[in-house]
Amino acid sequence: MPSKLSHPHGHDFMGGIACREAGDFTTDRRVLLLIGLALIIGTGGALAAWLLVNLIALVTNIIWFGRVSTEEVRIAEVVFSPWMVLIPVIGGLVIGLMARFGSEKIRGHGIPEAIEAILIGGSRMSAKVAVLKPLSSALSIGTGGPFGAEGPIIMTGGAIGSLFAQFFHLSAAERKTLLVAGAAAGMTAIFGSPVAAVMLAVELLLFEWKPRSFIPVVVSVCVAITWRPLLFGNGPLFPTHFQTSLPWWGILVCAGVGVASGLQSGLLTTLLYKVEDLFERLPIHWMWWPALGGLAVGLGGLVEPRALGVGYDVIEGLLHNNIPTSTVVAILLVKAFIWLIALSSGTSGGVLAPLLILGGALGWLLGLALPGDPGFWALLGMAAMMGGTMRAPLTGTFFAIEITGDLESLIPLLSATIAAYAVTVLLLRRSILTEKIARRGQHITREYGVDPFESTRARDIMVNTVDTLAATMSIEDVCMHFALTDEAHRTYPVVDGDGALIGVVSRSDALRWQREPDVGVELLKDKISDTSIPIGHPDDTVGHIADIMIASDVARIPVIDPTSRSLVGLIARKDLLRLRQTQKSAELERRPYIGRT
Repeated sequence: MPSKLSHPHGHDFMGGIACREAGDFTTDRRVLLLIGLALIIGTGGALAAWLLVNLIALVTNIIWFGRVSTEEVRIAEVVFSPWMVLIPVIGGLVIGLMARFGSEKIRGHGIPEAIEAILIGGSRMSAKVAVLKPLSSALSIGTGGPFGAEGPIIMTGGAIGSLFAQFFHLSAAERKTLLVAGAAAGMTAIFGSPVAAVMLAVELLLFEWKPRSFIPVVVSVCVAITWRPLLFGNGPLFPTHFQTSLPWWGILVCAGVGVASGLQSGLLTTLLYKVEDLFERLPIHWMWWPALGGLAVGLGGLVEPRALGVGYDVIEGLLHNNIPTSTVVAILLVKAFIWLIALSSGTSGGVLAPLLILGGALGWLLGLALPGDPGFWALLGMAAMMGGTMRAPLTGTFFAIEITGDLESLIPLLSATIAAYAVTVLLLRRSILTEKIARRGQHITREYGVDPFESTRARDIMVNTVDTLAATMSIEDVCMHFALTDEAHRTYPVVDGDGALIGVVSRSDALRWQREPDVGVELLKDKISDTSIPIGHPDDTVGHIADIMIASDVARIPVIDPTSRSLVGLIARKDLLRLRQTQKSAELERRPYIGRT
């Protein structure tokens, strides 16, 4: 009786890609479930964004103006007094206590924490984070912290998506999709930037490009942008249209602004972690650090109060070119100073708004010597700073277009953000987001490509000349073969007279048979007739072969012709490693082909 070519636990290894038409995507009907859940998460993310914005306004009004209101106000309108220094310190102290006795995950700007939850935590976030992150961020920004709301809403929206997903029987990959859907929905609702939110998901959070994750994220974003007119109003956040007509060499100038922003980004990123190292050396618990950061914020506010808070009024002033040059210089220097110290202290707040202000201020100052409106160059500086620092050039480009509504600036924006991206990639090993994660002992690769295991077939790597044992061998001869052959393999395929595979025999089988009485005269085909054999086909992908190895816990997979069942090859683990080596060689080996003799 021939052996069964299947796994003993019921896995059918006759299937796989060799027996069905290979598709471009692995997405199945479960994506419909994720779409349904994304509809709800999109609403939750939008409402969370509305709540966070109103919390920030409420805290700002109560603390600085002594009134209960959610009306949008500017801290720069506050009368100078010692409270301008004390309030940020008190806010930092409360945040330190919240982090110490609530959840340490509320420290920082939120995006690295979201990435960590995706890659390390199985995309599981706690309800405590969903509550404490917006509260701590509202307190931090409301007491003058030079931060934005985007990082906290990404963390909060992600927590909402993750918590909702945990009520259902979902895989970690599916939970990740819903976590990112919540984060993107929150960003969309605040900034009115659905395309940029999707790009942020793709470039920073999903760590894949699959319909299974892309479609639900887009659905969630579409739901959030539908809610936005009811929650925040219509139109771009900073409606602007520039009539700048650049000369033929203008695109090079745009790239030059991007290079300058890239250098600025690299400098700020380096300084940020230098300052963080200084905090690490302090002989006090990290719970007190945000209060020290608050002291720097308060002192900076005495110098330039417009550097405090989110600073949307500053962004608008840069774009509309209605801020004096001396004020722009002061904002650039003071904002950078207090942002570096406050963020390094571990307080809660986002990085996007500060990056827009810092990049916009540099672009505006450069624009004084360039053709056209300085506000145009400020916009390019904002996008380039965002794209280079976060290593998300498409996000930076589309974000600048969506918050201004100025589609005609697309090519200059793309030129600037790609130039900044190139500079930061070449100068820094890690971004401002991934550096923090690396310091916690985790390495993240931000490059993606087609898996060679999925693009290579078994026939391309299998050994065609296979050492086999005949089915008609006696057990005594088999045992002697393993005992006397110095270069014997651990396992051998067993074939009949026609070359068809009927089983596999291993060294452990031979050792077991040696201890059995009166087995020497038995034939090998009779001993292995009930053995299940994991096998592959020549057209199977190498990834499918690797899955078979893992599922059956074997190191060698026979490859047979699906029609005749004859043995045509064999794949061992070392062949999989050799494929990896081939891929690396394709990346590193350089040689000319034209002109070679």
